[in-house]
Amino acid sequence: MRGGAEVRGECVGDYTPTPEDKFAFGMWTIGHPGRDPFGDSTRPPIDPVDYVKGLADIGAWGVSFHDDDLMAFGAPEAQRRAELDRFKKALDQTGIVCSMATTNLFWHPLFKDGAFTSNDRNVRRYALAKSMRNLDVAAELGAPTYVFWGGREGVESAASKTPSDALDRYREALDFLAGYVVDKGYNIRFAIEPKPNEPRGDTFLPTVGHALAFIHTLDHADMVGLNPEVAHETMAGLSFYQGVAQTLWQDKLFHIDLNDQKIGRFDQDLRFGSEGLKDDFFLVRLLENSGYAGPKHFDARPYRNEGADGVWDFARGCIRTYLIFREKAREFDANPRVQQAFADAGVPELAIPTVGAFTPAAAHELLDEKFDPEALASRGYRNEQLDQLVIDTILGA
Repeated sequence: MRGGAEVRGECVGDYTPTPEDKFAFGMWTIGHPGRDPFGDSTRPPIDPVDYVKGLADIGAWGVSFHDDDLMAFGAPEAQRRAELDRFKKALDQTGIVCSMATTNLFWHPLFKDGAFTSNDRNVRRYALAKSMRNLDVAAELGAPTYVFWGGREGVESAASKTPSDALDRYREALDFLAGYVVDKGYNIRFAIEPKPNEPRGDTFLPTVGHALAFIHTLDHADMVGLNPEVAHETMAGLSFYQGVAQTLWQDKLFHIDLNDQKIGRFDQDLRFGSEGLKDDFFLVRLLENSGYAGPKHFDARPYRNEGADGVWDFARGCIRTYLIFREKAREFDANPRVQQAFADAGVPELAIPTVGAFTPAAAHELLDEKFDPEALASRGYRNEQLDQLVIDTILGA
């Protein structure tokens, strides 16, 4: 079965992905062994070659990896080379592209106090060297984006790090690695992945807003953007849709992690579309209407009680749900009732400049203008009507 057009033997629509859709999965997603803080693995690991072949079978386009997903931590160079060559051969045979790479700077105990922001200078230097080596691998595999998730960059005790020093070291690390990429001539951009907490009690660069502000302090700000994730912004109690919208507005959406999340819970990495149907509908509509051309990358995990077949049901489900939402978004925008509801709500009016650029004459004109506050206050914006049309579309009414 290819592309998820068939579910449990019942054909309910043709939602077959194409390479142009750019659906991608991390090696740690479908292949997650089901381990959690309270229990060990529930299924065996998937060999990287079998993983790539499985992605091709479901119609995916790309794969991403941490260095340690692909090459065993601490392995000698000959073993690393053999593992990498074997992976490259699978990519060549299937047509799956390497869509993104990143460094595992969180698993080994040496990173328990952080990587780029560890209080131990030698840990920080090791983290940089580890990242440089995997940047070489990313360039060899043709990955256009390199993600930095600072999972261990943070604190439990606020007394343990001076925040300004930590941010200085974070900035120093990204500036150094950007310089390395420029010096090597690699065609790679960086994407910061914010997260408010977990595994650390508090994480540096916890939200989209923090990361966007941080980027403007970097030496190579033009080559650094964001990789926002549904679950992470939701954990912070924020609207992922609004975060992505501002990231797009600032031309900084270099990559995106699609999954789902219950509000107020630990980082669940649920199948995309399995929880926030309304939010996910607007997210897909935003991505499709904005012209975003990057990967639709699923950073999610199958349920722990799934077996070897169920993990691929999970992957097909992620793709299928995105394509259903895309179809629904097109239906919504083409509906004449929706267009009238937009007009009733004044949606097109917001695109009209309020005053334009400042001039003394414009300021004088504005101050002289007569307003009727009571008349302005009496306007109704018909948002209930508009929102019900959203629900009707999602539910197929």
